[in-house]
Amino acid sequence: MADPSVPRDPLWLAHRYVESRDAVQFRHVTRDEHRAATFVIDQHLSDNPQLAEIDRRQALAAATAPGPLHFVFHSAFCCSTLLARVFDREGLAMGLKEPAILNDLVGWRRRGASGRDVAEVMDGALKLLARPFEPGEAVIIKPSNVANGLIRMMMALRPDARALLLYAPLPVFLTSVAKKGLDGRLWVRELFIGQRADGLVQRLGFTDEQFFGQTDLQIAAAGWLAQQALFAELVPLLGDRVRTLDSETLLDVPEQAVGALADLYGFRLNAAEIQALVAASFGKDSKTGKSFGRADREAEYAEAGSAHQDELAKVTEWARVTAEAAGIPLALPGALIA
Repeated sequence: MADPSVPRDPLWLAHRYVESRDAVQFRHVTRDEHRAATFVIDQHLSDNPQLAEIDRRQALAAATAPGPLHFVFHSAFCCSTLLARVFDREGLAMGLKEPAILNDLVGWRRRGASGRDVAEVMDGALKLLARPFEPGEAVIIKPSNVANGLIRMMMALRPDARALLLYAPLPVFLTSVAKKGLDGRLWVRELFIGQRADGLVQRLGFTDEQFFGQTDLQIAAAGWLAQQALFAELVPLLGDRVRTLDSETLLDVPEQAVGALADLYGFRLNAAEIQALVAASFGKDSKTGKSFGRADREAEYAEAGSAHQDELAKVTEWARVTAEAAGIPLALPGALIA
C-alpha cells in the first residue's frame, strides 16, 4: 500500500476514482488552497500537484472516521459556491466545492455501471470526503449539478445528512446563461445531454426530435425544469432532512437564510456569529473573491436582460406553459424561510 498516513490526513483530498483499478487518487490540498479554488478540480488547483493512488478498500480501512456531513445541491447560477464557503470556519465546518470524484461516479454510472456498484463506491467516497479538517468539524459538500441524478443515492447512504436544494428563479437562470454567451449556451446543452442520460428530461413530454429543434435557451429552460421537478420530488421524500431556497431570497435576507441553514445543519450559532459569517462571505464574487455587491449583480443582469429581452421573454413564457402542463412548480415547496 502507498503511504498509509494519506487516508488519515484530510489535507489529502479524495480527488478521483480510478475505476480501471478500483483505486482512489488523493491530491494534497491545504485549507487555504480549498478557500482560493473556485472548485476543487485540476483546472482550479496547483499545476504541480502532490498525488497518491491507493486501492479503494485499503484507503477506506486506513481512513479516519468521518465527521458530520451535509450538502448544498443546486441547479447552477444560484450562489451555491457562496453558500459552500459561508460556513468555512475553523472548528465549525469546511466546504468542499464540486469534488471531482463525485463526477467520476456520475460518468461511471452513465457508462453502464450497476447501481449497486456505484452505491458501494459512493459510500466510500463520501466517507473519505467527510474526514473532518479539525476535531468536531462538519463537512459541507457542494456537488456539481451534474451529480443531481445521484442525490437520492447520496442521501440514502447518509441518513444523518441534511441538504439544501438551492435554485435560481427561471428568469435569473436564463439571463445567466444568456450573459455567458456561447460558453453558457454550450454548457447547458452539455448538461442537458447528461440529464437525458439520467432520465430526467423525459418527464417534460418532448420527443428527441422536438428537443433537437429547440433553441439554446429552450434547452436551458428544459434542463432547469428537469432539475426543478427532481427537487420537488425530493422534498416529500426526504421530509425534514431537506429544505429549498432560491438565490434571490438568499441575497435579500442573507442573515436570516444563513441562520436557518445553520439550524438545518445542526450548528448552534448565535446572532453575532451568523452576522460575522455573512460579513465575511457576502458582498464578494464567490469565484474570484473581488468586491461584488447586490447592486453590481443587478446591473450586470439588467444589461444582459436588455440585450436578450425578446428571446428571454418568449422562452420564459414557453417554459411556464411547459411547467404547467408537466405539473412542475416554478417555486419549490419546503422553503427554508417560510
